[in-house]
Amino acid sequence: MRKVISNKPQVNYVAATVFILFELIFLALYYAELLSVTLFFILLLVVLCISASIKIADQWEKAVVLRMGKFTGLKGPGLFFIIPIIDRIDKYVDQRIRVTDFKAEQTLTKDTVPVNVDAVVYWTVWDVEKTALEVQDYITAVYYIAQTGLRDIIGKHELADVLQNREKIAEALQTALDEHTNPWGITCQNVGIKDIVIPSALADAMSKQAQAERERQARIILGTAETEISEKFRQASENYLNNPIALQLRGMNMLFEGLKEKGSLVIVPSSALESMNLGAIGGLTALAQQHAEYGIKRKDNTAE
Repeated sequence: MRKVISNKPQVNYVAATVFILFELIFLALYYAELLSVTLFFILLLVVLCISASIKIADQWEKAVVLRMGKFTGLKGPGLFFIIPIIDRIDKYVDQRIRVTDFKAEQTLTKDTVPVNVDAVVYWTVWDVEKTALEVQDYITAVYYIAQTGLRDIIGKHELADVLQNREKIAEALQTALDEHTNPWGITCQNVGIKDIVIPSALADAMSKQAQAERERQARIILGTAETEISEKFRQASENYLNNPIALQLRGMNMLFEGLKEKGSLVIVPSSALESMNLGAIGGLTALAQQHAEYGIKRKDNTAE
């Protein structure tokens, strides 16, 4: 739990300054024999009471004033006065937004998996009177109610839901906190899940499971692609079945694409040569290629 330390000084510097100033004045008058000893102490007591009545609250604070142990009201911010001895300041309540971090260690989820969850809650005091009168230590109360609420919510959800729906868990926790803290004059503005730690063995198992799932998806995609390819081939075969000229043109195109690159070797089954009359065509293509190469060599020899 993060301890909230007040930066408010323990000494009221305004009251101390007033007391010291008047004390010096009275001492000067006493040594000047303008004041008697009795009058000096009476005035000193009066100044002490005035100094004790001077109080200051910061802009973001409210002072809870009790008169003979009974709540009389709130004072501040700024300079205010109380009746010494009769009145007292019980506490100064900070109304700024506060941050409290808390955690639930080794908490079992609905499917009995132990997890460690770190969270943070942003809260503020909107009704100082309720906060001062209803709760003794409201800072500690907010911390423990948040920790208890987090444990309860984790126990109602499975591990997968906790890992995947952090925002949902945070919203449910904020709602639960508001139900408990609103009667205290406190509202929880936001709850955030900072970290969720699961056992290392379970993390390794989940990693292997995710890897296996990715491999399964890859195999499914590959199988789907093969199915689509076979379907396209089936449709093409139906088109070529009653149109042998189209089949022959397709074979010529495939042969031409294979022979475009120099030094390429194209192996054509004999059945394809006979069915599509590709033998003569391949011979003519090879002959044309040899004539082209012979012409290039002849030009090179003439140039030399």
